[in-house]
Amino acid sequence: MEEDLISKKELLEITKVSYGQLYRWKRKNLIPEDWFIKKSSYTGQETYFPRERILDRIEKIKDMKDDVSLDSLAQMFSPKFGEVFLSEEELLEKNIVSEHTLILHKKTYGEIKIFSFERILYISLLEKSLLSGNVSLEEGKLIIVTLEENYKSLEGKNCEIVFLRKFGMALCFLITLPNELYIEKGAKIVLRLNISQCIQELKIKI
Repeated sequence: MEEDLISKKELLEITKVSYGQLYRWKRKNLIPEDWFIKKSSYTGQETYFPRERILDRIEKIKDMKDDVSLDSLAQMFSPKFGEVFLSEEELLEKNIVSEHTLILHKKTYGEIKIFSFERILYISLLEKSLLSGNVSLEEGKLIIVTLEENYKSLEGKNCEIVFLRKFGMALCFLITLPNELYIEKGAKIVLRLNISQCIQELKIKI
C-alpha cells in the first residue's frame, strides 16, 4: 500500500510557503530528510512528500513559529525519546492518556509509579489502537509487546506500526517510512499508526 504523495509544486501552492522557507525548515530539521522523496518524471526528477504528514507538519510550524524558536520546534518534532518522566496523575492532568487505558495497562504490567517517555509512547499507541475500534484488548497487548521487542532498533527513524489480520489470526510489525507495503491475499490491514507523529503529539502535550 503506497502512501499518498503530494508534489513540491502543489505543496508550495497549497501552503503558501516559499521554496526558501521549505528548505530552511529542512536544514533546521523541522521536516525530516526522508520526507523529500525523489521520483523520475518527464522533466527529469520531481520531489514529492507524504501528503498528510507534510501538510500537518507545515500547519503546525506556521501556527507555532511566532511563539517558539525554530530550534525548539526541531526538538519538539524530533522522533528521538526525550528524558521525560511523568506520574500517573500528570498523564491524566495533561490528557495524554485516559484513565481507562491506564487501568488496562496496570492489569497487564502491574503498578508503575513513574512513566518514562518510552512507556508513555507505548500506552498512548495502545489507547489509539483501542479507540480505533478495530483492535481488541488482547490484540492491543500484542502491539505493546511488538514495540518493546523492536522499537529500539528503529529509534530515531520515521516508522509505523502495522496491525493486520488473516482468518482471525493477528500479526503486528514495524516498518520504516517511506515504504510500500504489500500483503498476501486474504490478509487485511486493520490499523496503521505513525509512531513519529505520535511522538510529536506527545511532546506538544508534555
